[in-house]
Amino acid sequence: MRTAPVFARAASAATMPAEACEPPETIDPRVEALVHDLIGRVADKWTMLVLEILAEHGKLRFTRLSGLIPGISQKMLTQTVRHMERDGLLTRTVHPVVPPRVDYNLTPLGFSLGAAFCGVWIWAEQNLTAIEQARETFDHKSQQPATESRV
Repeated sequence: MRTAPVFARAASAATMPAEACEPPETIDPRVEALVHDLIGRVADKWTMLVLEILAEHGKLRFTRLSGLIPGISQKMLTQTVRHMERDGLLTRTVHPVVPPRVDYNLTPLGFSLGAAFCGVWIWAEQNLTAIEQARETFDHKSQQPATESRV
């Protein structure tokens, strides 16, 4: 069993009050666009895995980072770290040596994004049994012959 990411382990197990998540009455369109962009970025799964690995291990070389993320291709890791660098989530340091050495490290902004998403880990932990039960119920129903067409 894997341990929870550094962000989730560091977070309090207490849930946030509902009012802490209420959106403002007026939404700045730039903030809305940024939120949509970031949700799309972190929903790609690789960004969150890179955040988790760098938070846990600190500064890493590209090859080591790649080895710690099962299933990621070199192309996908390159795209992911470029996007993260552009967004200010990590730094990329190129050392002028032969062979070339490139290190990646989280920025404070990267750590704060990981901390913001640790709530998902807390929610998943608190609701694991309910989700597993719902999935089991759904799977059981979908295996039975349908008497009515499903929409």
